[in-house]
Amino acid sequence: MRKFLQFVLNRVFITALIVLLQVAFFLLEIFQWANHYVEIALVLRILSILIVLYLVWKPNNPAVKLAWIVPILIFPLFGGILYLAFGHVIISRKLRDNIKLTDEFLRDDMPDNEDILRKLAAKDLAAANQSAYLHKFSGLPIWENTKTVYYPDGLPYWRQLLIDLRSAEKFIFLEYFILGEGAMWNEILMILEEKVKQGVEVRLIYDDVGSVFKLPKGYDQYIEQKGIQCVAFNKLVPIMAIILNNRDHRKIVVIDGKIGYTGGINLSDEYINYETVYGHWKDAGIRIEGDAVWNFTAMFLQIWNISRGKTENFEQYRHFFTEPVEGRGYVQPYGDTPFDEETVGENLYLNMIGYAREYFYAFTPYLVIDNEMCTALKLAAKRGVDVRIVTPGTPDKKMIYWLTQSNYQNLIEAGVKIYQYTPGFIHSKCVLCDDEIAAVGTINFDYRSFYHHFECGIFLYHADAVMELKQDMKATFLVSEEITIDWCRKKFMKMNVIGPLLKLFSPLL
Repeated sequence: MRKFLQFVLNRVFITALIVLLQVAFFLLEIFQWANHYVEIALVLRILSILIVLYLVWKPNNPAVKLAWIVPILIFPLFGGILYLAFGHVIISRKLRDNIKLTDEFLRDDMPDNEDILRKLAAKDLAAANQSAYLHKFSGLPIWENTKTVYYPDGLPYWRQLLIDLRSAEKFIFLEYFILGEGAMWNEILMILEEKVKQGVEVRLIYDDVGSVFKLPKGYDQYIEQKGIQCVAFNKLVPIMAIILNNRDHRKIVVIDGKIGYTGGINLSDEYINYETVYGHWKDAGIRIEGDAVWNFTAMFLQIWNISRGKTENFEQYRHFFTEPVEGRGYVQPYGDTPFDEETVGENLYLNMIGYAREYFYAFTPYLVIDNEMCTALKLAAKRGVDVRIVTPGTPDKKMIYWLTQSNYQNLIEAGVKIYQYTPGFIHSKCVLCDDEIAAVGTINFDYRSFYHHFECGIFLYHADAVMELKQDMKATFLVSEEITIDWCRKKFMKMNVIGPLLKLFSPLL
């Protein structure tokens, strides 16, 4: 009975019920106008045709276009309505103005760090060009004087985070896709409450859809009552124009402008294996200390200002280090937004695949890739690069798992090595090539991360975390199952029937 009540009273269930009632009401209205069915049907068909023409004209990935054009043409009466309700991103003028203001700051007022870029170019021109690309399209520069530590699992990440939170003196910023009540979050919340009483400014952003199964309704107001400033990003509102795509999938912590965190780890108990629904949950996080933290501070404040409609001065939260931080290499935290035409996260991965001379390794929970990514991976393997990808052995979402597996045979036949993480579910989002370059962050190999979500990561060149990541990858290969062609052929239905059918709708999953 308790589980039934939790399901019935869940916000997702209530929202879905309201949306269905609205659709039913919409259909009832049409039936009441049955005498004008021909005219109504004509209008709806014209709407669908116009939307198909709009999608063809729109400068977007062909796979994304096809995923909407097919259902619209199959269901011409309601396909157009479906797209308007769930596919078309409508940005309000206020939100658009807020985005413009914050973007102008990032692009005009952030330092260029041209001297650092020239030093990098003298060592490796390709890496410097990649950094310049990230600066141009995310507005965030590259830094030296930054220490990096890579965490191969959620538990050590959490323990170090607790230590750093307790050390905060001025401010704490937290931004997470998923926030869940439990041991992990409750201990963090207890520290945050203590810090507020000490006069530390604490701000929290969590994604409303990402946390919808984890938190009660009005949780942001509950947090505000504790003296913690809080934003539930892009709140779930049950109306026909509901927009679920553009989520804040980022994970960012900033402490006093000195210490920063990112990675795949959210603040919920499964991420530290206090809950084990999918076997061992393997994730990755990275801690930085030094000048590069400023990028994360600016990224957090960008989303905060967009959400609150503010234009506060970012500089008041910048920390200037008086002594050098003991850290090797070059570090560049970067962000990606769905509100431009540049797929920064995917393009970084593509560039790294093209850069690789000896090997390219990747961790990803989902392998839902477009033709460009698939071709790049295959070409790298064909030219002799050791390409390895680790995906989960235990799925968290069945359809996405089948879609992930449907890509195996095509890649393996080209020479790409695919591994499934045998102990359970791997949620890490990491790429590495040639003992030189790595990226650790929140960006999956799927359409949602590449096209729909706010994302972030860290581009690393010869930093300490690069080789720490390599050691984790080598250890992970040893406990993972390498997938073979014979393995794929034994799963004929998934590989040749269900998978190709799901691929048609993959950008919508």
